Amino acid sequence: MYRLVVVLLAAIDAVIAAAVGLAALMAPLTLLWAIGFGDEAEWAALWPTAAAAWQLGHFVPLDITLPAAYLVDTGIDPDLATFTLSLAPLAFALFTAGFAARSGRRASRADAWITGVVAGAVVFGILAAVVAVTGVAPLAVVERWQAILFPSLVFVTASLLGALVTEWQEAGEGAIARLRDRIEALDHGWGPVPALIARGGAAAITAIIGAAALLTAVAILGRGSEIIALYERANVDAFGATLLTLGQLAYLPTLVVWAMSYIAGPGFALGTGTSVSPAGTDVGVVPGVPLLGTVPESLTPWMLLLGLIPVAAGAFAGWIARSRLAASELARADVRRARRQADVAGAAALAGLRGDDGVAIVEPPVDDGRDPAAARAVIALGITVIAGSAAAVLTLAASGALGPGLLAEVGPSVGQTALAVGLEVAVGAGILLLAPRPRLRRRDGGSAGGAPGVAAPPETVTAARLD
Repeated sequence: MYRLVVVLLAAIDAVIAAAVGLAALMAPLTLLWAIGFGDEAEWAALWPTAAAAWQLGHFVPLDITLPAAYLVDTGIDPDLATFTLSLAPLAFALFTAGFAARSGRRASRADAWITGVVAGAVVFGILAAVVAVTGVAPLAVVERWQAILFPSLVFVTASLLGALVTEWQEAGEGAIARLRDRIEALDHGWGPVPALIARGGAAAITAIIGAAALLTAVAILGRGSEIIALYERANVDAFGATLLTLGQLAYLPTLVVWAMSYIAGPGFALGTGTSVSPAGTDVGVVPGVPLLGTVPESLTPWMLLLGLIPVAAGAFAGWIARSRLAASELARADVRRARRQADVAGAAALAGLRGDDGVAIVEPPVDDGRDPAAARAVIALGITVIAGSAAAVLTLAASGALGPGLLAEVGPSVGQTALAVGLEVAVGAGILLLAPRPRLRRRDGGSAGGAPGVAAPPETVTAARLD
């Protein structure tokens, strides 16, 4: 019965994740149909358009074929009538991933994370299959297996990640909890290493994305006149401008990923053979999308200093990891010292009971509580790998084709961005984690060995017989 509740809740989360994304597309399309078409078209004809847009938002490529009448009216070259649209509006995938991660966390807290993840994935896969079968659009063709698999992968990956993280952090029993306890019980400072790698990597990539979002906001505000000019050139009415704005909002997370690559150095492309980076801009004719008015026309050498942001993010992650590692080592040193003192006291008491006079009990040297260099090196390497891998995944999701011809290659380079982010984060994390540091101190001024500022030397305790 308890597992049935978990299954039902996971199924509800999957339904909401799919339904809200589709409803967000159907609502403006319905308004457009009511205002602009009326009785000239059936409302049900909007469903294939919404389905295709939802699938594109979950990384399903669309094979677009423009009708002949449209080519005649617009004067477009017939050779460009067929193309692939694969640049995803990441807002839809992020919404699905957020709901999926929430579902995975709840299933973990209910001690049935496998059941919850599987149930949610099955239900969301069924919904994606329904959308793929019923939402066939004549002008936007998709591969049916991609239309089912790709959205399902978005949901199940986020759900599984949310469940595993919660299991590691909160679970009191189970295979993951036992593995965590075994790792945390490792000696010589290795216990907290996996958790610190994950925490530091997440902190680094989050800081870089936050800086990219801030840069995007500044670019939108600073180049507002160019954005307004592109709206005017689009020659759309108020309702058309509203729809255009909503579509660009769906692509706003994609633009933030481009800004992340721009900060890292490689930048991004707005077509084959183009480049937008702090080193220079070479784009030719920019597509008439108002949001692309944020692309700078000229640059200053000061923009190269943006490359220090990932270094600072790596240093921030290294500071977090080293501080927590130091606190962990101090706590372990305190525990070891307390145990040794208890052993000494017990031995002294035993000597007194036996009547031994003047028995010398030598305490082993006290660990000075230094955080081990090898563990710090592994943490720095792990933070680098996580930051670079996350950058690769994000840039892969934010790259694709936006149209025919030169627009077949749009977005940042996956390999270059991942390498740049990884190296820059490695510099910052390495400085904070690998630099030598004096022996650890407590907040009260004492060292891990006990005496303020110095490590406690080997102690000799004499147990005298009590007469």
